[in-house]
This record gives sequence, C-alpha cells and structure tokens, in this order.
Amino acid sequence: MDAGINTSAPLDIEHLYGEHHGWLKGWLRTRTGNSADAADLAQDTFMRMLTLRQLPVLREPRHYLVTIARGLLIDKARRKALELAYLEVLAARPESLQVSPETYHMIIESLLAIDRLLDGLGMRTRQIFLMVQLEGLSYVQVGKQLGLSVTTVKNHLGKALMQCILLMDD
Repeated sequence: MDAGINTSAPLDIEHLYGEHHGWLKGWLRTRTGNSADAADLAQDTFMRMLTLRQLPVLREPRHYLVTIARGLLIDKARRKALELAYLEVLAARPESLQVSPETYHMIIESLLAIDRLLDGLGMRTRQIFLMVQLEGLSYVQVGKQLGLSVTTVKNHLGKALMQCILLMDD
C-alpha cells in the first residue's frame, strides 16, 4: 500500500489537521527556509486532501502528508524556475514591449502546462516535439538530425500530440 494508506474507513480531516499541521509546517519550514512559504504549502497539502473523492485511513499519516507536500514543493520549484527564465527573457526585451501582469500570469500558466506535458514524455519524444513545434523543422530534417526514419519521427510526434489532447481533456 502506498504511503501507508489503509482504505477500510474514511479519514477524519479535522483530526489529521489538528494532529499534524504544526509538524508538517515545521517539516516544510526546514525545506523552504521560510515560515510563510511553509505555512502556505502546509495549507495547500491539506487542501489537496480535501479535494480527494474519498479520504483514506492512514497507518502513517505523516508519510502520506510528506508525499503530498513534496509534490507541492516540486511544483513550486518548477514554477519559480519557469518564472525566472521568463523574467530573464523579458529583461532582454525593449521597455516598450513589456507585458501586463495579466498577460504575464497567462504566459506563466501556459509555460507550466507545457512543462507538465513535456515532463510526461520520454526524452526522445520530447526532443522530437520541440524540434518540430519550436524549431519548425520538418519530419525529414528531424529524422536526419537524429538518425531516425520519418516514420519513427511521425510516431513520436503522434505520441506527443496524443498526450496534448489527453491533458487538454483534464
């Protein structure tokens, strides 16, 4: 059973929060170095549990909470890395081309969605997808550069596009 889950009876979220919120916040504070971020992430962890269709009974509740919190830490680090990369690109642009806060938010959300998509693809499929979609290379050009047949390139791109469609349905 994953993360010490026993699904025989529902979990009492209020009890779990009361017993483990302070501990989780401390655990997160040691990893973030910031009390405010730790408090936000601890709250997000419990909010994530509230969105579960059926709350499990946990043999090891702290292990389960840490599993959720680690995922949130990874998401936060990814978002920060994407934002920093985007801010570097923006800083290199002329002042007259700066974007509004709303546009900035939409771009960051789009970049995060693309990052989630690419993370779900194998390395070769991701490389082919980027070469075709971002670099504008043809299947033949990609095949030549990677030493693959056009059919193989098409198959990988088809897999990537199917992943896009599946993620759009979520």
